[in-house]
Parts: sequence; C-alpha cells; structure tokens
Amino acid sequence: MKYITLSNGVKMPMLGYGVYQVTKDECERCVLDALNIGYRLIDTAQSYFNEEEVGNAIVKSGIPRDEFFLTSKVWIDHYGYEECKKSVEISMQKLKTDYIDLMLLHQPFGDYYGAWRALEELYESGKLRAIGISNFYPDRMVDIASFSRICPMVNQIEIHPHLQQIEAKKWNEKYKLQLEAWAPFGEGRGGIFELPELKKIAEKHNRTTAQIILRWHLQRGIVVIPKSTHAERMKENFDVFDFELTKEEMSTIALLDKDESAFFSHYDPKIAEWFVSMIAERRKQQDCTKEKKNW
Repeated sequence: MKYITLSNGVKMPMLGYGVYQVTKDECERCVLDALNIGYRLIDTAQSYFNEEEVGNAIVKSGIPRDEFFLTSKVWIDHYGYEECKKSVEISMQKLKTDYIDLMLLHQPFGDYYGAWRALEELYESGKLRAIGISNFYPDRMVDIASFSRICPMVNQIEIHPHLQQIEAKKWNEKYKLQLEAWAPFGEGRGGIFELPELKKIAEKHNRTTAQIILRWHLQRGIVVIPKSTHAERMKENFDVFDFELTKEEMSTIALLDKDESAFFSHYDPKIAEWFVSMIAERRKQQDCTKEKKNW
C-alpha cells in the first residue's frame, strides 16, 4: 500500500474501499472481505446508512484500530454547528470508535460554515484526525479554504477519465487539499471499460481496464475508493501497485477527458433544488418512523 501525507502530517492510504450503495445487508460482509484482502481505508457516510455495519465489520476483523483509516461524511441535514457536532458523535458510536480519521462535509449546500466550525473544534479536540470537504467545486473550495480558521485537508470529488478535473486539481493543489476520487470508474458510464485506448494499454500490461484506470488515478496523486460487492473484483482493484503507466500512456488517457460529469453538476440550480427536495423527503420519512415507534 502507498500512502499520501496530508497537509497536517496525517498519512492516508491512496487506495481504499468505498461503501456507497452497499446495502446494510451486504455491508458487513463486504467490508470484512475488503479488510481480508488488505484494504485499510474504508469510506462511508451518514447518508449511506451503513456506518453501523462498517463498525461491526471492523470490530469482528480483530485488526487493531490504529491500522485503519476511517472516513465518514456529515450529511446536509446535519449541518449547522450544534447539529453537526451531535451527528459526528453519533457516527463515532455507530462506527464503534472514539475517533474518526477523516470527516468530510458531504455537499456544498446549507449551513456548511456552521458545520465546518464544529469540525474544526472536533479536530482540535482529537476526535477527528483530519477534516475535509466533498463535492466542493473550485469556487466553493477557495471560499471555505480562505475564510476558515483551519483549511480543509481533503476534497472528495467526481474524477474519472471522462472528467479529469484538470482545473480543480490545480486549485486544490494551490490550497494544499488532497484530491480523492469518488466514482473513479464513472460507474462504467459512457462505455468507459470498453474504450479502445484503455483496452490497448490494458493488454500491454496484461491488466484489466479497471486496473489501468485506478493506476492512472494513483499516478496523478489522487486517492481512490473503488466499490465492489464481489471479493474477486476487490482483489483486482487492490492489485495495482506493481506496475506503472508510461508518460505516453498517461498522455493517451489524458485525451479521453470530456470535462463533463457522468451524473450531474453542482452548479445547476435544478440540482440544488433536487437536494432540497431530497432533504425534505428524508425528514418526512424520519418523522413517520418516529410516529410508528410511539404507537
């Protein structure tokens, strides 16, 4: 495993296992599989609803806590100073740990400044070893990096061969934020695994296109957190440290950049409205759940 050193001196694995869209029923088994293979960075979030299962797997693994790098994210509904602090404490309880290695603000909407002040205090108290942001485009990143007491150490954003985030990479490096790629394969959209340029490089190295994509990320200095529910695919994704892409191969992949998201843009006001409606819907669901418990 290779590590990157964050701006505050904390070492972070460059390859981890992400549990986005891993169901509660499968999550514990999947995390245990990942740990057995050798993964030590586990990435979850409050909004994935599987923090507790991640915590169960870590306890069952028997591996010392200091060998793990745990990441979670504060959801928008828990923004604001007081609510954020409370939500992080709940996340630690679910993860069965008294500290979290990296806590991120999940989205650039709502009272993220109030939430950031809470993360700063939790960081200074030692409950969080590093703090960062997720889905903050360069303008929002510069904003929070410039007007906060403590600059974020990580920014987790969508990065893959069709969205290489060239400009974002420059800005994050200027402010010393480590980039981390969610959806490093773009979830396979746009036929990315079948691109002839990638297949040719894969054949040369006797690798899969997925391994070539992960290796490309790593050589750009970007942390990756691929997700799979299959142990064999987890092993494949983990086996990317014993070969290297040439400058020519890196240049070939650079030409695949379409500079467009495979999902949506946070600059789109309709997407902002969608997040608002999603928050409202989740609150209704939580209220209904509470009412049922009180019956």
